[in-house]
Amino acid sequence: MTRGRTRRAAAAGIALACACLMGCRQDMHDTPRNEPLEASRFFPDGRSSRHLVQGTVARGQLQQDSVLQTGRTPDGALAAQFPMPVDAALLKRGRERYNIYCSPCHDQAGTGQGMIVRRGYRIPPSYHIDRLREVPPGYIVVVISRGFGAMPDYSAQVGPEDRWAIAAYVRALQLSQNFPAAELSDAERRRLPEPAR
Repeated sequence: MTRGRTRRAAAAGIALACACLMGCRQDMHDTPRNEPLEASRFFPDGRSSRHLVQGTVARGQLQQDSVLQTGRTPDGALAAQFPMPVDAALLKRGRERYNIYCSPCHDQAGTGQGMIVRRGYRIPPSYHIDRLREVPPGYIVVVISRGFGAMPDYSAQVGPEDRWAIAAYVRALQLSQNFPAAELSDAERRRLPEPAR
C-alpha cells in the first residue's frame, strides 16, 4: 500500500471517528428542564410552573365580537341581525359548509330527509316549518354551536364565521321554498309547476 493511500485512509478514519463522537453528544436531548409542578430554586416562590401572563389569549381564542362568536347579543338575547353583510360570497360559503356538514341529515333542500336519516338516524325538523322560519338567525348559530336534541354540536368543525354563513344559507333555503307567489313576476309565475290536483 502506498504512503498516499495510507494517509487518505487514516484521514478518512479520523473524520469518521470525529463524526461518530460528535453524534454521541446528548446536550440537545438532555436539556435541563423542570417537570410540571416540580420544585425550582430559580424562582423565589420555589415553583417551576408559572402563571400565564395577564391578558394572554390562546391562539384562535380571541373573541372580541360576542355576537359573531355566540349568536347572542351582550344582554343574552338571540341575535336578530347578521354581524356581517349577507352577500353572494357569504351565501356561497354557507352553501359549501351546509352541504358538507348539514345536508347528510337535513338534505340539500332543508326538509330533514338526508341520507343519514334514511339509514335510521332521528329525523330533524324541516327548516320550512313556521317555527324555524320565524326564529332569529342567532338561533341557528347557537344550535350549530351547541347542538340540540339528537344533533351534536359542530363548534369544533365549523368556525364562527362559517356558522353565520350557514345560517344565511338556511335563510335562503327557507325563502326558496316559501316565497309568496304574489310577489313573483308574471314570467316567474308561468315557470312554476302546476299544483297537483
